[in-house]
Amino acid sequence: MIRYIRWCGYFCAALFLALLAGVARVQLWDARSLAENPANKRQVIERYAQPRGNILVDGRPVTGSRDSRQLLRYERTYANGPLYAPVTGYSSQTYGTSLVEHAEDAVLAGTDPGLTAFPLWHDLARGRPDGGNAVLTLRAGPQLAAYAGLGGKRGAVAAVEPATGKILALVSSPSYDPGVLSGTGAAVKSAWAKLNADPAKPMLNRALRETYPPGSTFKIVTAAAALDAGVVKDVDAPTETPDPYPLPGTSTLLPNASGGCLDASMAEAVQFSCNTVMAKIGVQVGLRGMVDAARRFGFNDAGLRVPAWVSPSTFDTDMSQDQLALSAIGQFNTKATPLQMAMVAAAVANGGEMRTPYLIDRTTQSDGDQIRRGEPAGSGDRRGPGRAMSPATAQRLQQLMVKVVEDGTGKNAAIPGARVGGKTGTAQHGVGNAGTPYAWFIAWAQDEKAGRPAVAVAVVVEDAAADRGDISGNSAAAPIARAVMRAALAP
Repeated sequence: MIRYIRWCGYFCAALFLALLAGVARVQLWDARSLAENPANKRQVIERYAQPRGNILVDGRPVTGSRDSRQLLRYERTYANGPLYAPVTGYSSQTYGTSLVEHAEDAVLAGTDPGLTAFPLWHDLARGRPDGGNAVLTLRAGPQLAAYAGLGGKRGAVAAVEPATGKILALVSSPSYDPGVLSGTGAAVKSAWAKLNADPAKPMLNRALRETYPPGSTFKIVTAAAALDAGVVKDVDAPTETPDPYPLPGTSTLLPNASGGCLDASMAEAVQFSCNTVMAKIGVQVGLRGMVDAARRFGFNDAGLRVPAWVSPSTFDTDMSQDQLALSAIGQFNTKATPLQMAMVAAAVANGGEMRTPYLIDRTTQSDGDQIRRGEPAGSGDRRGPGRAMSPATAQRLQQLMVKVVEDGTGKNAAIPGARVGGKTGTAQHGVGNAGTPYAWFIAWAQDEKAGRPAVAVAVVVEDAAADRGDISGNSAAAPIARAVMRAALAP
């Protein structure tokens, strides 16, 4: 009898060991595949079982969470959704995340190890800490001024702090309310389809991911290249440039949109936006010199993150002389994002130093304790400061850009009590340049009582209702830039 009991005990022990082996296999070897199985809804349910952390602007949340009382319980909400959509992106239970919602998803969702001093405790307890917060460098005043200035027109605004690279405003228009994508069901799918089918492309982040011909705003890069290379030693000296200017190796004549450009100096060419003079100067600098200068300003850099990825602005590296002439005035294949052109203005304002732009100031726990400081991401060897031009060149360009605003093509950007430098641009596009020109304006502003400029901005308006013969950057884009800079200068 005892023998049978012993064998029964052995059998039960074997079953117990087999059970332990099965549990170990599931917990250790099969856990990842089971967790990633599309049929396993546990992780999705857990992800939305508690409120998401917030994105903060000026210390105030521009996001929130709503208890839907559904299986996926908490849905994302947005305060002033269209105003901040180009920054926050969306957090959707159906379509995932984008922009800051994506870049800081681990912090906001409560899964970042930095949210607790004892992350293993939460793993063992099968819980997670409250979602943390992402504090932005954005300022509400400039952001609202940019959004109101565009007024629903297609275009974008980017504003940065020259000394640090902090992004102060980032607006794309027309915009959308990311809250309509937050939940699940037919309404969310319908909203997604409608937004993607809209010809105005409201979900396109024009400030970061659309590249435009920069037109005459690129002449600042060309002028910097010429001064640094010694091609132009005296900005007030006549350049012996005809009007119109024959493009090298062709019979094509390049005209000007304004008068007074015959034999104009480089200072006059910047002030009155003379195509002929700046095209000739670009040819004199040469292809290699222009490519190097454009690279120092951030062109042809595919690694820029803010932390969302930014489309690379481009300047061709293999061109004929006539193509180089057009590229030097922001035409041909030269393309730039609004953020890139804000960086150009910021480099001039910051004495030639280029700061990599960034949008996350810091991330914190739900109680405000800091997890980590924000810092520029990507952009290769330009993580820290980089020199786009010499200090002497930057100082000279500051003077030329101030002249543009005081007595040139950018008078609409003037701000009483502030020193403002700017550059207009009117970029042709479409088949045979038949489309309405894009209106550009880049600028920087310094309070007359301050020691250095506080803001640099770039504005592009796609559907500017301007006469093709007019400098539409001054009429359509400069007033928006002025409003943004005025808001940034406000205490």
